[in-house]
Amino acid sequence: MSANRTAEVVRRTGETSIQVSLELDGTGKSNVKSGIGFLDHMLTALAKHGRFNLDLKCEGDLHIDEHHTAEDCGLALGAAFDKALRERKGIARYGSAYAPLDEALARAVVDLSGRPYFRGELGLVREKVGDLSTELVGHFFESFAITSRTTLHVDVIRGENDHHKIEAAFKALALALKVAVRLDGSLDVPSTKGIL
Repeated sequence: MSANRTAEVVRRTGETSIQVSLELDGTGKSNVKSGIGFLDHMLTALAKHGRFNLDLKCEGDLHIDEHHTAEDCGLALGAAFDKALRERKGIARYGSAYAPLDEALARAVVDLSGRPYFRGELGLVREKVGDLSTELVGHFFESFAITSRTTLHVDVIRGENDHHKIEAAFKALALALKVAVRLDGSLDVPSTKGIL
């Protein structure tokens, strides 16, 4: 079954060159090299707690800034999820989860609906965490939602440290996705429309 839930995506633009390999039914192993250390840390956590196997390598125009790299990594990863899900038959479709990290608490709710939408309240106050601008965290989630064709809500409920808030958000997303992609043993598309 897992062989059918893998994807490879190559995305090349004038700003970035990205290769993604994803296995939905994995063990959580990853090899992430985006060029942005903090983003690598978050994507490694996403793979680990979602139990996805993920290889992502990006060469981006970081001499300009990290915007294109963060955005395009989100787009490429989302495209890999969409490809790995195939026709979305037999999946749970919905997933929600809370994740704490010390004083921070985040919630993620996903619907693998085929309808891309992102809404988030992250409450970030610092300009950067490591080498990632905090304004790009929501933008990464939005980019992922668009190409994975997912309705995604991510909210940081409380927290003081922006590193903790962002990491809790990524972990909550990982846990919610883990539930949503789970196979339920049916061959049905979980929609009254018959298509997602």
